[in-house]
Amino acid sequence: MVTMDFSTFYPVRRVPLLARNVVATSQPLAAQAGLSMLHAGGNAVDAALAAAITLTVVEPTGNGVGSDAFAIIWDGSELHGLNSSGRSPAGWTPARFAGGSAMPQRGWESVTVPGAVAAWIELSERFGTLPFEALFAPAIRYARDGFALSPTVATVWAKGAEALKDQPGFADHFMPDGRAPRAGELFRNPDLARTLEAIAESRGRALYEGALAEALVANATQHGAALTLDDLAAHQADWCGTLSTSFAGAELHEIPPNGQGIAALMALGILRHTQLADHAPDSVQSMHLQIEATKLALADLDRYVSDPATMQVSYDALLEDDYLASRAALIGTTAGDPGAGAPKAGGTVFLTAADEAGRMISFIQSNYSGFGSGVVVPGTGIHLQNRGSGFTLEPGHPNEVGPRKRPFHTIIPGFVMRDGAPAMSFGVMGGPMQAQGHVQMMVRTALHGQNPQAASDAPRWRVTEGRELAIEWEMPSETVDGLGALGHSIKREAPDNAFGFGGAQLIARTEAGYVAGSDHRKDGCAVGF
Repeated sequence: MVTMDFSTFYPVRRVPLLARNVVATSQPLAAQAGLSMLHAGGNAVDAALAAAITLTVVEPTGNGVGSDAFAIIWDGSELHGLNSSGRSPAGWTPARFAGGSAMPQRGWESVTVPGAVAAWIELSERFGTLPFEALFAPAIRYARDGFALSPTVATVWAKGAEALKDQPGFADHFMPDGRAPRAGELFRNPDLARTLEAIAESRGRALYEGALAEALVANATQHGAALTLDDLAAHQADWCGTLSTSFAGAELHEIPPNGQGIAALMALGILRHTQLADHAPDSVQSMHLQIEATKLALADLDRYVSDPATMQVSYDALLEDDYLASRAALIGTTAGDPGAGAPKAGGTVFLTAADEAGRMISFIQSNYSGFGSGVVVPGTGIHLQNRGSGFTLEPGHPNEVGPRKRPFHTIIPGFVMRDGAPAMSFGVMGGPMQAQGHVQMMVRTALHGQNPQAASDAPRWRVTEGRELAIEWEMPSETVDGLGALGHSIKREAPDNAFGFGGAQLIARTEAGYVAGSDHRKDGCAVGF
């Protein structure tokens, strides 16, 4: 254990939660759903699953039954990694998208096989203690009887509705009375309640080979899409282990590609070869080093990462210490605009839970762009992700679209080990912010000992393109000016764009139990006992 700092505060301050059993999510009703499983005698995995299932109802702007999912689990003695992202339909050849400049962002041609339900099944069967059906009770109740819409979700809902109202089934389902529901209004989803009941009763089979699968394929066929029953039946969640790198006496673990977690590992590996430890966490020089390391990692991510089956360089080559040292040597005293290196050939919800027996889980599921594709399958309440837009149309690129292939994914759960023991389960949802958020959380918690809530409260930065840098409104002016003096082209984003800086949920282990933090940029909270 390391000494944890409880004395550092930021302009927006929340108090950390200290308890022996904890659930932290981006929506309070989901957090309470998870906690109810712990009170019922379930473990951290049961709690996480109940929270995840409930989030498909109460935060549909970021996830749903049609999402994908990833998880990292400490079972009390061993770390496990699960990849349940879906693959493309067998009919998705490059020729299908010929003539386009980029993959479709919305509609059926952006939909890959949804994997979240398969993740629920795998996690429950391997690590859960409560009956699978029991995990669905809170979600079904909120879907059938309704729930009052929380403020942040309502804001994102309104923006999504304006963009997606013409997508198949969207307005009928998510715009009752012809508009998006407002904060505080009751929203019912009886179609989704019946779908969740069918998934619970069939242990997920209904979605991949039963009546729900048939409904999905019928709607896909109606709109000229390629998804088939064989595509759904072929889905498999994979126990993939984790990749890790050492940093500040700890080890950050991430899911291997097709996700972007490897970029966080690379950035921290680059930072090992700098003087980062000599600088305070909120100093201009500390942020400059983190920003430049992140740019280098993201450049390699964009060039090399894809479905593992088609990657042209190995994980080890990207994480090789001499290679990362060579990348670190490119960091100068002013802002750079790096390209990819040459290694040796070779809208989302995040939640976390921990129990007093020592089990911890880091879990993330996502539609990708808010409501995802915008497609809602009539009569089911299922809205589908748009993960297919993560492919590229560049011929020969490892992430080029192809049949039965996993696209590049942004969503990543994180997990920290220290001296062979679990130290923290965490994540920072939010598209391209996620690997960047993991770097910032690691610098604050592992290197500088900040408690999870303070690390979450601190103002964030986000690399966008070239030397462009987005900065949160609360960042002190002297820090913004200092970064600008180093050549960073800064856009200071207004408070109402906090969504662009992600949503963190963190649980750190202590001798007395756990310390948890939940992001003020979301509606959620950490709860426990």
